[in-house]
Amino acid sequence: MPRTRPNIIITGTPGVGKTTLCESLASTTHLVHLAINRVAKDRECYDGWHDALNSWIVDEDKILDAIEEEVKLGGYLIDWHACDLFPESWIDLVIVLRSDSTVLYDRLKARNYSEQKLQENMDAEIMEVLLDEAREAFHKDLIIELQSSSSDDMEANTARIETWVEQWTRDRCNEAMRDA
Repeated sequence: MPRTRPNIIITGTPGVGKTTLCESLASTTHLVHLAINRVAKDRECYDGWHDALNSWIVDEDKILDAIEEEVKLGGYLIDWHACDLFPESWIDLVIVLRSDSTVLYDRLKARNYSEQKLQENMDAEIMEVLLDEAREAFHKDLIIELQSSSSDDMEANTARIETWVEQWTRDRCNEAMRDA
């Protein structure tokens, strides 16, 4: 059965505003905010602890097994700093959030990240690691790169994605009517 609600990945380096955008979109689009870090914690999808980065190592296979049935139904905003683990057949849109380096540095510093973790994330943003991941894992027509350095950016991104969701839903309704 085809999905009647889209699945959207919101990805990007930690600190670019993924969770804030997902929360905003969830309230206006009625899509469900699926924070993968929360799923990993709640459903024990870990494969150990990384001492140097002071963070859990997520078992991607366990994550996929944990969410597969619900995500296949559609209607999710998938909030995660990686996107290449998700099968393309599950996903209708990939949003890669980007941020100005100075803004991102300040956001990560405010989170009290260790110097190593801060530098790793800054390097990932500067080198466009997550954008490249998205380009390698998904068809180019599914990927949108959006700037997320200010509240104005966030408002514009929310409005743009809301419009996309409305159009996607209309298109699916029209297809269903034609096929009926």
